[in-house]
Amino acid sequence: MTQICRKLVHVNVKRNLTGQISFFHRIFRLLWKQILICSKGNPFRYRRLPSCSSLATHSIPESGLGSVGASSTYIDLETDADLVVLKISLLGDCQIGKTSFMIKYVGDLEEQSCLQMTGLNLMDKINFIKGARIAFSIWDVGGNPQFLDHVPLACKDASAILIMFDLTSRCTLNSAIGWFHQARKWNQTAIPILIGTKFDDFIHLPLDMQWAIVSQARAYARAMKATLFFSSATHNINVNKIFKFITAKLFNLPWTMERNLTIGEPIIDF
Repeated sequence: MTQICRKLVHVNVKRNLTGQISFFHRIFRLLWKQILICSKGNPFRYRRLPSCSSLATHSIPESGLGSVGASSTYIDLETDADLVVLKISLLGDCQIGKTSFMIKYVGDLEEQSCLQMTGLNLMDKINFIKGARIAFSIWDVGGNPQFLDHVPLACKDASAILIMFDLTSRCTLNSAIGWFHQARKWNQTAIPILIGTKFDDFIHLPLDMQWAIVSQARAYARAMKATLFFSSATHNINVNKIFKFITAKLFNLPWTMERNLTIGEPIIDF
């Protein structure tokens, strides 16, 4: 019995050490990417499948994208060379629901393996499309001004940049243009998407206020040349659809998205 207990203790110690080594490895890689960005050398690039162009011949199923379990959370690009990795940046003021939006998409189990730093959260989710593995590496930047130093790291080499605001807070919408300009300093090619969060609270506002916010959000989206989505993490409104839209745009997949400009419904404008 004593020998069995000793073996169990040895296994637990080994597992804890492995977890600590993995965590510090992630931190080291993150800092190394920051050094590369600040240097004059070649920027860091995510690996992509040589055969990823073949995805353009397939359509996204209506049932959505299949996902891998929590064991695949946090993608190691050095070992998962067969993945198509898409970096997604989330920008916006604090307390607008960026992290809730990200957790709703990746799931609670994956959230437990989130890599967190001060002012920066990283989560990963792997999807399947016609046998190909597509991984979203999502970078959530804190909304406080002191975290602006993370914007270059989060936006560099991103495939899509999600500018987010709280539909019930006009000042966060006013800040959206500033976040967009910050992002474009470091990435001129990423797909821009403007996202209004907390739609479930927004629909309880007076109709005239809803109309004013919708009009301003649409004007900002046109200025950014971005697609506009209203979403709710609480009720999972347009969360998955946004990532399906990103996948369809990047791989030119024949997936049709319907425009919706009806006041009182989750707006989709493009």
